[in-house]
Amino acid sequence: MQTVVKKWFRDKDSGFLENGSGPDIMVRKADLVNCKFLKTGATVEFECHIDEQVLTAKKVKLLAQNKFKNPKNRNPGGKKFPFGVMT
Repeated sequence: MQTVVKKWFRDKDSGFLENGSGPDIMVRKADLVNCKFLKTGATVEFECHIDEQVLTAKKVKLLAQNKFKNPKNRNPGGKKFPFGVMT
């Protein structure tokens, strides 16, 4: 499954993932695969499990995020082109 991080508490090493109109999905630092913490709004892929009547995310992987915050950046690779050259 894929969703967005709703909230992350660094002091508690846990947080919650969006679940549409359903209950939020709990995620713990121990279940993160390729990162040490999550940021609110980040997109993740995970497996959903039920632990003691609570939805819990397991094997949570942070998906590639857009590194360029400026959407007008038309040259994200940093490749330099001299004036007069059309690409």
